[in-house]
Amino acid sequence: MMFVEKPDLEVCLSPALLHLYNTQNTIVVIIDIFRATSTITTALHNGATSVIPIASVKDCIELGNTIPNSITAGERDGKIVEGLMMGNSPFEYSENVIQNKTLILTTTNGTRLLHMVQNPYQIVIGSFLNLSIVCNYLISQNKKVILGCASWKDKFNLEDTLFAGAVVNNLRSHFNINCDSARAARHLYLSTGGAHFLEFLKDSSHYKRLSGFGLLKDLEYCTTPDLHPVLPVLIGNEIKLLHYS
Repeated sequence: MMFVEKPDLEVCLSPALLHLYNTQNTIVVIIDIFRATSTITTALHNGATSVIPIASVKDCIELGNTIPNSITAGERDGKIVEGLMMGNSPFEYSENVIQNKTLILTTTNGTRLLHMVQNPYQIVIGSFLNLSIVCNYLISQNKKVILGCASWKDKFNLEDTLFAGAVVNNLRSHFNINCDSARAARHLYLSTGGAHFLEFLKDSSHYKRLSGFGLLKDLEYCTTPDLHPVLPVLIGNEIKLLHYS
């Protein structure tokens, strides 16, 4: 029987640590649970043509002026930015609002991390909303994977790490895991019993920050597994749905 070496699976806990990882020829999963990757997944599932991630508010507004049938959107520090049309809540992107439109999105953490990744094989958008399809896809590709946590202004956060741990737990028999941050993320996930994620996160800084803005409904939504079984990937400078078998 021929031995097939398993690919590596690593977890980067913050964009500040990304320079320590080799992303070349690697599938990098961008994770920003509260709320960028959850909003992207929701918008595409509800019929957006694509999502264009933009690092700065200025560039977001300027690009919106050049693309017909587009919506400029985003947040800074959890709040809608003046000059943009919409914010970063997944509830803003219902089918009747977003279908057949291009979403141009800038956020505090998630879109910034995405632009930092160098020469990957592919960039995938991960959230609890599409947890299972992301896991199944990563298994099918048999490529090295880095789970990149957007964190909060480069500081470790619980919600992104919790999602990374869920992925590690699902993929552990298919990948070589020689990464302590991946092991730690899995232990964090296992401490929840694999459920009741929002209850676990109630003492987190981001929960307290966003719930203080009246966004508890968003937090509940963003921690619900598999509401949107779609696979958003970066193609060129746009995030689109990938259909694979």
